[in-house]
Amino acid sequence: MLRVVVFSILFFPSSMVLAPVGAAGTMPMLLALVLFAMWFSSALFGLHDPFSPRHPGRIGVAMLWLATCASYVALYLGLTGGSTVEGRAAADRWVLLIVASTAIVLVSAEVVRTQGDVLQLVRAVLAGALFCSVVALIQFIFHINPMDWFQVAMPGFTTNGAGTTFQVRGTLVRVSGSTFHSIELAVVSAMLLPLSIWRGIYDRSGRKWLHWTGTGLLVFAIAATVSRAGIMGLLVGMVVFIPFLPRVARLWAFVTVPVAVVGLFLAVPGLVATLVGTFTTADSDPSISTRTNNYPRVEAIVSDHPLLGLGPGNYIPDNALHILDNQYLNSAVSMGLVGLVAICTYFIVPGLMTVVAARAARSEALKCLAGALAAGGIVGAACSMTFDSLSFPSFALIYPLYIGLSGAVWIMVKREIELTGHGKPVESGEPVESKGPPVRNKTARTFLTRKEDDGSLSST
Repeated sequence: MLRVVVFSILFFPSSMVLAPVGAAGTMPMLLALVLFAMWFSSALFGLHDPFSPRHPGRIGVAMLWLATCASYVALYLGLTGGSTVEGRAAADRWVLLIVASTAIVLVSAEVVRTQGDVLQLVRAVLAGALFCSVVALIQFIFHINPMDWFQVAMPGFTTNGAGTTFQVRGTLVRVSGSTFHSIELAVVSAMLLPLSIWRGIYDRSGRKWLHWTGTGLLVFAIAATVSRAGIMGLLVGMVVFIPFLPRVARLWAFVTVPVAVVGLFLAVPGLVATLVGTFTTADSDPSISTRTNNYPRVEAIVSDHPLLGLGPGNYIPDNALHILDNQYLNSAVSMGLVGLVAICTYFIVPGLMTVVAARAARSEALKCLAGALAAGGIVGAACSMTFDSLSFPSFALIYPLYIGLSGAVWIMVKREIELTGHGKPVESGEPVESKGPPVRNKTARTFLTRKEDDGSLSST
């Protein structure tokens, strides 16, 4: 079920919603809510222990829940400056998003126990990303939108009219693939790129050329969006990820990256000039000025409602110029300073703690995986300063997957350290080297190792 959810995030159009549910009724959101119901029922009937998988990502989720609940209650009590029907509906949509995100975080951290499990999940999300990138390629070359065909194939769903498929920037047309907006496609592609490289190196199943084609299409998707946020995400992700690559892969990266960049610029005429123009004309760019012009408004709103804000999801701009293209500012306005602390914890803690896990990992494959997840999480945190990321449905559900997988890797690294024998790395669930015959783990929590002195068994 989790694989179905993560595949659907980049497969189904973000603008198609189930009419009775409204803006929160996208197919991935509905599937994630079903996943939460399954997880909750399983915990309720004692089929699993929901508290046993402990990892730093849970801190961010818990903080976000506390801030959301406090602001939600304040909204309904009228303590946030008024409780309207529209405001309560926005708060309900926000709560549904947090429930869906929680399901992805908790389930992925609980069911993913080995690198083989990670590969199964990564294949699913990258299959969705491959589809999304192919759609972006068609949009970019032919200026047609294949996602329009889904309107016929999804009875009961309707378009909410909020998606932005094509935008003109310079001499090029920006595209969005199956996502909501070109900036969302750029950031999500930059997040997934390190994970795609890890998969290309270590996935022995399937065809290698297809794996690396998917990686190349992610790079193309970033370029096709002509987005400053995408370029920033690409640079941040590679700076974090490359040090954790195996030595040979690092050497290949230094050789292939410049060649790929040059080839991309030659294949897309006008790309260099347009991208350079987006940075050199930043002072006169309306997309920059509208961001900075909103700072006094944000300061005024936060001053009026400093602790719990206007209510979760309750910053509703009256025109496009008042959109806050910054998730941190949006959270400060809607959930106050409490919400700002929560959202910073939600975005910053998982990525930084996964860097710690990557540095501690013993095996190359696990170190590289942790580095890829850390890079993706940090890209999400950094790029959330350039757009209100949790208002975009694909990003809002992809990022929790990174938290959950980072938690799973944190647990795997901890187990690897506990099970290391004679200073050599061992894979999770494999026998520990010892003087006597190996003893495999009997349960998920108890591992038997042989003491060096007398060969007796001890549990860790």
